[in-house]
Amino acid sequence: MAGVASTLAKKRALAAGFGTNANASKYLNQDFESLRSECLSRGSLFTDSTFPAEPASLGFNELGPRSSKTRGVQWKRPGELVSRPEFIVGGASRTDICQGGLGDCWLLAAIASLTLNEDVMARVVPAGQGFGRGEYAGIFHFQFWQFGEWVDVVIDDRLPAKDGELLFVHSAEGSEFWSALLEKAYAKVNGCYEALSGGSTTEGFEDFTGGIAENYDLKKAPSNMFQIIRKALASGALLGCSIDITSQADSEAITNQKLVKGHAYSLTGAIEVNYRGRKEKLVRVRNPWGTVEWTGAWSDNSSEWNSVDVSERDNVKADDGEFWMSFSDFTRHYHRLELCTLTPDTLTTDDVKHWSVSNYDGAWRKGSTAGGCRNNPYTFWMNPQFKIKLEEEDDDPGDDEVGCSFVVGLIQKNRRRMRKAGEDMHTIGFAIYEVPEQFHGQREVHLDKNYFLSHAQTARSETFINLREVSTRFKLPPGEYLIVPSTFEANLNGDFCLRVFSEKQAETLPCDDPVKAELEDDTVPEGEVDAGFRGLFTKLAGDVSIITDHYLFDVSSTGTDIKTDGFSLDTARIMVNLMDDSGNGKLGLGEFATLWKKIQKYLSIYKSNDMDGSGCMSTPEMRMALNKAGFSLNNTLHQVLAARYGEADMTIDFDNFVACAMRLEMMFKVFKKLDMNDTGFIELDFFQVRTLNCSLIKSLCFFFQF
Repeated sequence: MAGVASTLAKKRALAAGFGTNANASKYLNQDFESLRSECLSRGSLFTDSTFPAEPASLGFNELGPRSSKTRGVQWKRPGELVSRPEFIVGGASRTDICQGGLGDCWLLAAIASLTLNEDVMARVVPAGQGFGRGEYAGIFHFQFWQFGEWVDVVIDDRLPAKDGELLFVHSAEGSEFWSALLEKAYAKVNGCYEALSGGSTTEGFEDFTGGIAENYDLKKAPSNMFQIIRKALASGALLGCSIDITSQADSEAITNQKLVKGHAYSLTGAIEVNYRGRKEKLVRVRNPWGTVEWTGAWSDNSSEWNSVDVSERDNVKADDGEFWMSFSDFTRHYHRLELCTLTPDTLTTDDVKHWSVSNYDGAWRKGSTAGGCRNNPYTFWMNPQFKIKLEEEDDDPGDDEVGCSFVVGLIQKNRRRMRKAGEDMHTIGFAIYEVPEQFHGQREVHLDKNYFLSHAQTARSETFINLREVSTRFKLPPGEYLIVPSTFEANLNGDFCLRVFSEKQAETLPCDDPVKAELEDDTVPEGEVDAGFRGLFTKLAGDVSIITDHYLFDVSSTGTDIKTDGFSLDTARIMVNLMDDSGNGKLGLGEFATLWKKIQKYLSIYKSNDMDGSGCMSTPEMRMALNKAGFSLNNTLHQVLAARYGEADMTIDFDNFVACAMRLEMMFKVFKKLDMNDTGFIELDFFQVRTLNCSLIKSLCFFFQF
């Protein structure tokens, strides 16, 4: 119940506006303003007990307590390293970010991108903090996007240092500390500094903006790459580009035409101009140095501009690090393009087009919702499913391909934090299918195994890969489609976040079976019990003509071709509670006959779903078995049932299957009895609870355990 309650609480908080950048959630319930005020009033510097200045905060392997790299490390406040520390001097710039002894260049490249956009920078680095008198108390805070919500992360300013110098990120002049403190806050969110080693710049892009990132190899660019760039710029996206290096010696080497290798550029414009009777595609690139510009065709003061009307020229003479080049030259010289589409709340102007955004949490759980990729045909259908409805085509006058553009991003949650425990990224991806017409407009449906065995996928993620996120851009005709996210291998536990960014308004919803039960009235009247069964009952019950759970426990082991040691005492009590209408804990002849009929029905279902004839049913097979028994359950309930009744090897014996089915039947019957107006909700006060008999109370207790 705790996991479900936590999910509901999070949804209510988001609905109330918590978790936005303007009202970020307090990470670990630490409130920056109150903590700083408390320290200022006491005249003491803040010490963060949730991320202590200890070896465990550095790492677990290469930066572990016994590593030579951490030997001699001391945690120092900025005032202990320099005489006059500063937070930010003259605005944030790329020279504030110099890599230290940690392999997190991917993060530093993303931090550098912050310095190019003041609005985005202000969302990550809140104003009103520094080393000035009256504001400094050894405490700072930063805001990051984490899997669907913004969190405000508080840290103290004790930084790891060695021989009097910062061990990790530092500024070029050494007196500016915003980048080092930001890195520490990000390490805190991810468990330790070492957890930041290795990654993709796009991961940082997303955590600093809340947007969705794409990575393009320009040597394999799609045919409509220019249109993608132009539309991305029109929607306010962040775009970066770079030239690959073949050796460390190439890093920031300058080519003959003044392009810098291994250097992060930003892409700021894309236009078409009339040039000598034809259209020429141009892109505008910015070197964050503010100098060193391209000297080839279409550069500042190049002869090509003389053949372009003055009205089409755009600031082509300023020596400001920004320059134009033809799109063909751009794709020939540059290798990588990273594109981050921003959420509507990030954009501060209505001059750009806002994309529609949907965000959903989900989980893969062994034995219930972790079906693996399509290579696992008999379990793939069990993965969570999401429906997207595309209705409006793109506004693409220059694009021959008609359709609806959208980007799907699948993020696996918290995997960096789990590195300490020996875990790492799963290999993840997703497939997209057309929704059958008979299910159009429906949300309460989870397509089953037969559908996926007989239908091919319409599209899929570019690859299954062990990165935090897999994202791919699509353009499909209007219609309804099903997105199925999965790990590559089946039965791997993990939590994920699925996001869909669409150029036009598009409806995205999770698809799941409704929670309901269609139960037969299989009551056996006492007068219809045959003589043979009466004899059995009399033999078991003795002179008192009743059967208790103790007797049921004793007689339950019947000779069948399934693996069972008979019903446990707990299961027997569940069955007696379900059938005991009088509430005295005993069964009469009619009640026992009805129970026996149920057991035979469940035995038949159990055997028919034991596909391999092993005498045991698997937890994936249990989902189909419960459906045949009349129960329609959602993913959350299937996860709980598989965890509660399944064994470690994902098998479920007959005793546990009967216990599960009987409890479900009890739950639905009690709920229906209390929900007299068929609203789908019940509300009980203390006096109503007092009127319930013992078996009803037990059933409700079971219900609320979900």
